[in-house]
Amino acid sequence: MFIYIKYMVSLRCKMIVKQELQKIGLHCVNVELGTVEIRETMTDLQKEQFRKNLQVYGLQLLDDRRNIIIEKIKAIIIKMVHYSDEIPKVNYSDYISEKLGYDYTYLANTFSEVKGITIQQYIILNKIERAKELLMYDELNLTEISYKLHYSSVAHLSNQFKKITGLTPTYFKSLKTKRLRNLEDL
Repeated sequence: MFIYIKYMVSLRCKMIVKQELQKIGLHCVNVELGTVEIRETMTDLQKEQFRKNLQVYGLQLLDDRRNIIIEKIKAIIIKMVHYSDEIPKVNYSDYISEKLGYDYTYLANTFSEVKGITIQQYIILNKIERAKELLMYDELNLTEISYKLHYSSVAHLSNQFKKITGLTPTYFKSLKTKRLRNLEDL
């Protein structure tokens, strides 16, 4: 049986989920981003207790079908943008549709209705967040970052970056240097 939980992937969250399942007598088989697989079938009483236990930690048990789909879409995008260097063999819409087994139009409409933005906008927001991280690490230049994030060119990344943040990538990166100099002056 699979259950769906809204949480950030972290070792701490995984441990909390496992501990709370054990408290109600269930055995965790696997914990992934937003998904927990358990051996047994969860009773309504166990589900309610588990829900209450998770709320103490700011975690949320999802049982609304639309919210589950949204969380799955978000998890795929986060994994794709933040944790994978592999370029999908197909475009993002086909990739997401294939991963979830739903028609992309249905997924896109559901996502837009619930989140108020399109899947494409969510992907762009995540790519810009990832670009900001990579700029702060200062290990890759802008060309390498644009390639890593599957942009067609540095100009394309720079235009989206400025549209989202209001800053150019170069200026954003210079802010880190200014902050470090200010700390050294203290």
